[in-house]
Formats: sequence, C-alpha cells, structure tokens
Amino acid sequence: MVGCGKENVKSEAQNKSDKLKVLVSFHAMEELVELIGDDKVDVEVVIPEGTEAHDFEPTTKDIKELSKSKLFVYNGLGMEHWVENFLKNSKVEVVEASTNVNTIKNDGVTDPHTWLGLKDAIVELENIKNALIKIDSKNSDYYEKNYENAKQELESVYDEYKTKFDSIENKKFVTGHKAFGYLCREFGLDQVAIQGVFAEGEPSPAKLAELVTYCKDNNIKTVFAEEMGSTKVAETLAREAGAKVETIETFEGEGDYIDGMRENLEKIYKALK
Repeated sequence: MVGCGKENVKSEAQNKSDKLKVLVSFHAMEELVELIGDDKVDVEVVIPEGTEAHDFEPTTKDIKELSKSKLFVYNGLGMEHWVENFLKNSKVEVVEASTNVNTIKNDGVTDPHTWLGLKDAIVELENIKNALIKIDSKNSDYYEKNYENAKQELESVYDEYKTKFDSIENKKFVTGHKAFGYLCREFGLDQVAIQGVFAEGEPSPAKLAELVTYCKDNNIKTVFAEEMGSTKVAETLAREAGAKVETIETFEGEGDYIDGMRENLEKIYKALK
C-alpha cells in the first residue's frame, strides 16, 4: 500500500513537470489561460485570493516563481501597476492579455476590466492562445481547438443575453465599483457605481445621498456588490433606497469564468426586468 502511494505521488509529480509552467497576475487570467491550456499547463497565480489587484506588491518568492515559468500572463491597462519592475531582467515570454481590445475610458482613466466583456475576453483568449502556440508549437492544434470551443461558448452566452437585454427597456443598474463598462458596452446597459474604476475610497455622504435619489428615481430594486469588494456601503445604499443587495463576480479572486459570466448576466437581467 505504501509503495503504491509513493508511486502515485511520483507519477503526479512527473505529470506536473510535463506541463508548461504559466504564471499569471490574478485569478481572471488563470481562468482564461486554463480555457486554452487545460491539461497542458500548470498555472500559478501571483496575487493571492482576497487581495485587491490594485493594492498588491510582489514578493521575492513571486520573482522566483517567474524565473521558473515559461510564460507570464497579465491583463495590463494599469490593473497590475507593479508589472514593469516585476519583469525587469526576466527572460520569460510575456502576454499582455488586453492587447488589441478597444478600450473604454471611465472618469478620465482607462478601464482595465476588459475580461468582463465577453467579446473582449475572446480577444484576450486569442492573445493567450498565440503565446502558447509560440512556446509550445507541437500542441498548436490542441490550443486552437480549445480556443475555438471557448470562443463558441462565449459567443453563445453573448447571443442569448443580447436578445434578452434588447427585449427590455430598463437598462440602468447600480454596482459597488465601476468595473462593468465592457459588459455594459456589449449589451447597451448603463452602470452607476458607488466607487470608481479602481474602487478607491469610500463615497462622501453627499455622493451617497445622490445615489439614494438615483435609485429611487429610477426604481432600482437591486444594488450589486462584487465578491471581492466591501458590501457595507452597498448595504447602506440598498437600505436607504429600499433595495436589496446581490453579489456579482469580477473574477479577481475566485469564480469559474464562463459559468460566472452567465450568472452575472442572469442576475443583472432579472434585476432590470
């Protein structure tokens, strides 16, 4: 029995060592890499679960992980302010996943939350697929097939919800922070947020009062709070406005991407119906 156990551990370690080691900045990038790389990749995440991407600083351990990796994937557009220093003197292949996305400016800054638009996530998947093929060309057909499957699935979710959102008149929803610009662009929705693009600072009493008025004037019955963010302010707003709080995913710390995006869209749709 002990012998079998040792063999098992050994074969698992061997199996892991056969995979491409990919380091990613945060969870959403892990989800996208795994959609393309699946069982050909071993993905490590730099930013620990529960830590805001905007506030993070890498450690010496993270730099060691980078040196052992074949590929580093990050989102870009200011989401990971520490990347330039982190990659200094590194020889690893690098992908800025948001390359070629048609970006949005919100409150004077570029919104980095590109993966929250389904069509934009497809652009990111293509960038990741191309990088994996570049460093592992023998498995190019595998990566191409996974990319086509993921693209098809995301387009199917898009088509379903485009029809649903087109069928309703109310397009206004309220979120904890202004992370859903790309999703809104795709479905013609209008987000009003408690905090800005980078979830910085608490809203002033005047801002909160303004939001309460907005919710009442627009018959807002649901205030969305992100899994990663503080729900306290959202709860205060909801209480004052006679609304309820629902959680919504940004995939910065956890969550299955395709199922999670479908759930996000369904929650928003139900709140607007």
